Amino acid sequence: MKHLNKLLVAVLMAMGLSSHAQDSNNPWAISFGVNAVDTRTSSGAGHGFFDQHFSQPFAVKDNWNILPSLSYIGVNRYVGHGFSVGLQGSVNKIDKYVTFNPTAAGHDNRGNVVTNPGDLMYYGIDASIKYSFQELIKSKVVDPSLSVGGGYTFFGDSSYGTVNPGAGVTFWFTDAIGLELATRYKWAVSGDRQDANGVPDAPSHFQHTAGLVFKFGGKDTDGDGIYDKDDACPDVAGLKQFNGCPDTDGDGIVDASDACPDVFGLAALNGCPDTDGDGIADKDDACPDVAGLAALKGCPDTDGDGIADKDDKCPTVAGPKENGGCPFLDADKDGVADKDDDCPTVYGPASNRGCPEVTSEALEDLKVQARAVYFNSGKATFKTGDKETPARLDAIKEILKNYPNAKFSIEGHTDSTGSAKLNQKLSEDRAKAVMDALIQRGVNPENLEYKGFGSSQPVASNKTAAGKAQNRRTEIRHIGSKYQGKL
Repeated sequence: MKHLNKLLVAVLMAMGLSSHAQDSNNPWAISFGVNAVDTRTSSGAGHGFFDQHFSQPFAVKDNWNILPSLSYIGVNRYVGHGFSVGLQGSVNKIDKYVTFNPTAAGHDNRGNVVTNPGDLMYYGIDASIKYSFQELIKSKVVDPSLSVGGGYTFFGDSSYGTVNPGAGVTFWFTDAIGLELATRYKWAVSGDRQDANGVPDAPSHFQHTAGLVFKFGGKDTDGDGIYDKDDACPDVAGLKQFNGCPDTDGDGIVDASDACPDVFGLAALNGCPDTDGDGIADKDDACPDVAGLAALKGCPDTDGDGIADKDDKCPTVAGPKENGGCPFLDADKDGVADKDDDCPTVYGPASNRGCPEVTSEALEDLKVQARAVYFNSGKATFKTGDKETPARLDAIKEILKNYPNAKFSIEGHTDSTGSAKLNQKLSEDRAKAVMDALIQRGVNPENLEYKGFGSSQPVASNKTAAGKAQNRRTEIRHIGSKYQGKL
């Protein structure tokens, strides 16, 4: 009877107080299930604090005391911001008590021995504060938590206070029903004690619980499944997406904001209809019976060029507004209109204003031709009596005319004979002479520039006559488009 009274007190206190967090809609919850008590942590066996206290947490068969019936109950209250507080009552029977006795028969490798202290009755009354991580991890099913609290334990004929850090997880089957798994380390404030006969008196221990939890306490006056505290229309059944307010015509627009609450309409039109389905309210549609574009006041644009058919000179072929909706001509079909094409009869990419890109073959040909242009010794005049040089210049002109918007650099080079100053000037003068000759042959001067490098960029050794001959040269290099930075 004495033990029954203790259990009754524990249950009544649990029913009257509160424990672990639920949520602001259902602030109350009751939980019940089975508990297991493990006294292994009080034996002191092992090396170091963690080994002594936490080395065998799952030795269920050897160390756990489990009462095969309903053995704990708690009532829970949410207080806000993930926190809850409360109390739990539990009962158990201790028939497995772990002590450290390395000389006793049957001890394990740490010196622990499990004995039956006489089927001691166990009762616990424990208050706690718990923090739920459910909102933090944004889960609707998994609800991990940490807790801290204290309690009072009746262990046989003795009783003592405990400090209870703990952790747990709840798996919610629905918004109001879940499976709760938790564990607490119940540290005996008075220290682990035994009586004169070695019978456990006040051991620290682990208590594990598993059971169901039911949330309740929310109020829903209109029965629409939305709690009054979150219901903008608590006396009229409504929809969750409208905070509990109704949508009579079912068009997804709350009646209070619906310009046509009794006629199905579109949200974009404040709940009013759109006959031709073009997204423009009939009252604002210049062509209300024919689907059109908002930019054209509801009228169609067949070719999609942004010009209403009634104003389009070519309604079935896309074209720019400045040409009356008709396309500009593109003779070479390269996607660049003739008016913008520097090469209107030759295919070329838009990135090069409709002209072909300079090929590697053309550059190699320019290299060969430019190096075959010869000058009188020490001068910037073409070699007297040389008939090949004019032919080379003509060949260069023919190559360059294929690329009317490409820009080229004509570069002069000398051997190391003479001073650097004289060589620099000579290289510049020779490069300019080639440029002037090309301009005289009709090459656009905007496509050309010249530079001299003296003897600073040899391509062969200046120690031999053959090497010096190779170093005396002109080269033509492609350096981009004359429109670069203007395209």
